[in-house]
Amino acid sequence: MPRPVAATVARMRGNLARIGVAAVLATALTTGVASAGQPTLDPVALQASLTKLHEAGMPAVYAAVRDGKQRWQGAAGVSDVDADVKVPARATFEHRIGSVTKPMIATAVLQLVAAKKIVLDAPIGDYLSENVPGELGRRVSVRMLLNHTSGIADFVAALFPKPEDIEANRLRDFDTAALVRTALPLPPTGAPGEKWSYSNTNYLILGLLLTKVTKADFREYVERHVLRPAGMKHTYFPRKETTIRGPHAKAYEELYGAFVPPKDFSVYKMTWADAAGEIIAPMADVVAFHKALQGGELLAPAQLAEMKRTVPIVAPNGTKVGEYGLGLNVYALPCGRIWGHDGAVWGMGTFSGSTEDGRRQLSVGTNLMKYQRVGSDGTLKPHPTIDPAYLDVITKAACGSSTPRPASALRVTG
Repeated sequence: MPRPVAATVARMRGNLARIGVAAVLATALTTGVASAGQPTLDPVALQASLTKLHEAGMPAVYAAVRDGKQRWQGAAGVSDVDADVKVPARATFEHRIGSVTKPMIATAVLQLVAAKKIVLDAPIGDYLSENVPGELGRRVSVRMLLNHTSGIADFVAALFPKPEDIEANRLRDFDTAALVRTALPLPPTGAPGEKWSYSNTNYLILGLLLTKVTKADFREYVERHVLRPAGMKHTYFPRKETTIRGPHAKAYEELYGAFVPPKDFSVYKMTWADAAGEIIAPMADVVAFHKALQGGELLAPAQLAEMKRTVPIVAPNGTKVGEYGLGLNVYALPCGRIWGHDGAVWGMGTFSGSTEDGRRQLSVGTNLMKYQRVGSDGTLKPHPTIDPAYLDVITKAACGSSTPRPASALRVTG
């Protein structure tokens, strides 16, 4: 890996969500054009934005939007760029949603908080002293794991320090407790409760917590109490499966120029992602989740309020750049705040969420990741065509079609 790329990856420790979709949005803000106005579900404009993104260089994109009782799904591009016969992408493709898994895990934890089986501000050591032992287990609370203020380092950068490690781990079966043990000795990102720092390790620990409290694999609880009640009929944890079960696109990864041409990682065992990002879902199912969550179908009002109790995301220069709740990110778009999450695994990215009033939900999946390049100063450089086109998809899906506004006026807060 070229040194600037390695430095960028090292800084962006949350590979599942921090490397990829969020970076696309952040860099696109200075170059793209977004739409503002009252939400309207305009199928023509939505489909045109997907087509524009494909023409800009994205192999495939698929999306779902819901506005009240109105629903729309669309897709553009092809599922396999190397196939002799090009198969068009479909809106119903199954997709690795990465860290969009986190709000679903957080919902499950908060359900058990409501049932008085978990205490939100209790030390994690009260439940998992074998996994988070000693003083750390006494100082880190369940809440700190949910909102990424635990100070526990992310295991992902240590697991994939070089590009070849991504290929080497393709079929490897990881043990979650062992991954947590790998992370705990790494330099902490801060004292427990001191500041926000995204770490996938937090959600591996939360998966272990769910398993301990429910006395069954955490996936079983999440499937029964979150996915199915939300109407997510085609969503699942792949567990040790290496392939996506249903129709899907290839998963193309460039890793900022380390893989040219991009490598396909659609065959991959996702045990390394576990509760931090294992779920596979079509975009319409992700929309259904956010609709059910914001509509009060999955959490009581008290727990939903806790989920939206945020901590600041602060840049190294001390500037507040966003907010994060309990498994929910906040994104500022022209039409208001979006409560949701983004996700990135090798070759697949997702952005999803709901407007603050719960009326409109969106989910967008893409199948080319980290296609930008890194400058000599170690910062990501926006892609001249893909990034603004991607921002246009997100803003049309979230805000509808109205008068264009310069994207430099916006700020993504996740």
